Amino acid sequence: MAESGLNKVTYVIDQLDRSKVVRPNGAEVWDARTLFSVLGYSDWTNFRSVLQKAILACDNSGVFSSNHFREFTEMIEVGKGAKREIENWYLSRYACYLIAMNGSSEKPEIATAQTYFAAQTLRSEAEQALTEEKRRILLRDRVKGANKKLGGAAKVAGVRSENFGIFQDEGYKGLYGGLGVKSIKAKKGIGKNEELLDCIGRAELAANEFRITQTEEKLRIEQIRGEQRAIDAHRDVGRKVRQAIKEIGATMPENLPAEPSVKRLAAAEAKAERKRLKSGNKG
Repeated sequence: MAESGLNKVTYVIDQLDRSKVVRPNGAEVWDARTLFSVLGYSDWTNFRSVLQKAILACDNSGVFSSNHFREFTEMIEVGKGAKREIENWYLSRYACYLIAMNGSSEKPEIATAQTYFAAQTLRSEAEQALTEEKRRILLRDRVKGANKKLGGAAKVAGVRSENFGIFQDEGYKGLYGGLGVKSIKAKKGIGKNEELLDCIGRAELAANEFRITQTEEKLRIEQIRGEQRAIDAHRDVGRKVRQAIKEIGATMPENLPAEPSVKRLAAAEAKAERKRLKSGNKG
């Protein structure tokens, strides 16, 4: 593949990763207008035709398309302060996969998306077969990666390294009803030398991942500059995630129980794997 082709593949994968929204329950969602752009379409009518084919394919497979395709409208500026409504859709990973599969694979963007969403679907199926402990380990790794991206966005926004702890704590305070990391750990009975995110369950990890990814997105898209503005934005996103949890009637994160450290679980899993490999070599 030519260098330009490699660059395009990298661009599409990067944009698909960046544009997804991870909801508190762990579900990944994209919006159709963003997908339309990433897949290289220039005409919404043509893209909408592919979207409708994907909805039909979903229904014909015996799966309720309404669980994967949700239409909504959004307002856009059309000049001189005027605004108008445009059609958009929330799309699940499966919906995006069907859209990619119904597009023309001759377009490199669509061919890349087909591979991307197929791999994502296979990964999801593999994760569903994992034990609860392994799922926690994988999710904790995802949160760790998301926090690194947030750190980079915070730095660009102007958060100084010596104040990054304050920036992080304000995000926790927004999500945990005013409690910072130390208070959360004390409430849950987590040791001082343990990391909070290592000692919480999947639901709580997912809520934190949502807080982290949406703050990083907000800092980047809104081009927030200034240390205090970035800190305030993190706290505000945390509050909104908390409100979403409240609205769906789920348990507030500070009231969820602590879990065994994923570091110990990962170490035990690695030890078990070495033992299996050793037994296999003997055989």
